[in-house]
Amino acid sequence: MAKPLANVTVLEMGTFITGPCAGMMLADLGADVIKVERPDGGDPFRAFRGGFYSPHFQTYNRNKRSITLDTRGGPDLEAFDRMVASADVFIQNFRPGVADKLKVDPERLRAINPRLIYLSISGFGATGPDRDRPAFDTVAQAASGFLRLLVNPANPRVVGPALADAITGFYGAQGVLAALHERATTGKGRLVEVSMFEAMAHFNLDDFTHYFSDDQVMGPYSRPNVSQSYVFQCQGGEWIALHMSSPPKFWENLAIAVGQPDMLERPEFASRDARIANYEKVAAFLAPLFAAKPRAEWCATLEQLEVPHSPVYSAPEVIETPQAQHLGLVVEDPNGPHGPFRTIRSPLSFDGERATSVTAPPVLGQHNDELLGADTAASAAAE
Repeated sequence: MAKPLANVTVLEMGTFITGPCAGMMLADLGADVIKVERPDGGDPFRAFRGGFYSPHFQTYNRNKRSITLDTRGGPDLEAFDRMVASADVFIQNFRPGVADKLKVDPERLRAINPRLIYLSISGFGATGPDRDRPAFDTVAQAASGFLRLLVNPANPRVVGPALADAITGFYGAQGVLAALHERATTGKGRLVEVSMFEAMAHFNLDDFTHYFSDDQVMGPYSRPNVSQSYVFQCQGGEWIALHMSSPPKFWENLAIAVGQPDMLERPEFASRDARIANYEKVAAFLAPLFAAKPRAEWCATLEQLEVPHSPVYSAPEVIETPQAQHLGLVVEDPNGPHGPFRTIRSPLSFDGERATSVTAPPVLGQHNDELLGADTAASAAAE
């Protein structure tokens, strides 16, 4: 298994998603990620279900080791500082000011180790009028302009996974990788900072670009209309998705597939611009056609005619597809602390090598003896 970050040691004091996600991204690339947790419960995401091992916690904490330390002082702080001295990366996603209270602020840690790359993740940034505002996934999505592109105006509800949390973690890991590359030349570490607000504003770049270049404010249907994307319900209630942006042969073949060879002569289908302008009419024409046949039958026909499509799968369906099976998308640690642990592997391959194994997320303090020594571990456990 390729491990391009095999010689990188990361200390992660991440909680919930953003920090742990950044740590997991590095761990998936082979870094030794040591999750430093408070003795009194650790990462709060552990407790979202009983046993301090919730599915929420499992999602972003694979391939890591866990130790418990109270870094506010005493032997625990001394043990932590010894680890900082030889670490390559430190990650935290506390609200501004908390790192100082825990004595893990960048000034102190970088004084111990000038080569340290310190990743600080915040909600709205380390400075500015919104510095102290609490920020969670939905808040960051809304503040960055992204959420309005997802919400159905007729039935406004927050939908989908915690995109802002995860995406911010991705950006954080990217910043760490850039700083590691630079350090190879300069020998010096960096303070890398990213906020959820900035990350999501950048992720929402297409929205801003349309505004800057064309004075266009995008809405929830702007991209689906332009990309000519559709979701239809088939006979039996299953869903299928189509993406018909280009080239014209996709529409010509779709007309054959749905048994409407003259479909493109209709005014709403006559050209790309016509289909975009009449999106609802196009969808209304196609919807009853797709409802008349089972999804499997549609997939067979559309595949034969090379019309871009996919069933709208659930998670159990995805992992049973031949392509997922072929790619080994699911990896397993048979010896997880609570039984076999399954997850989706990293999507990256290096010279044809991809991740084929995984280490289950650690239980709280699982590696105290291994990393801290018996005396320090016993002291941490007693607190």
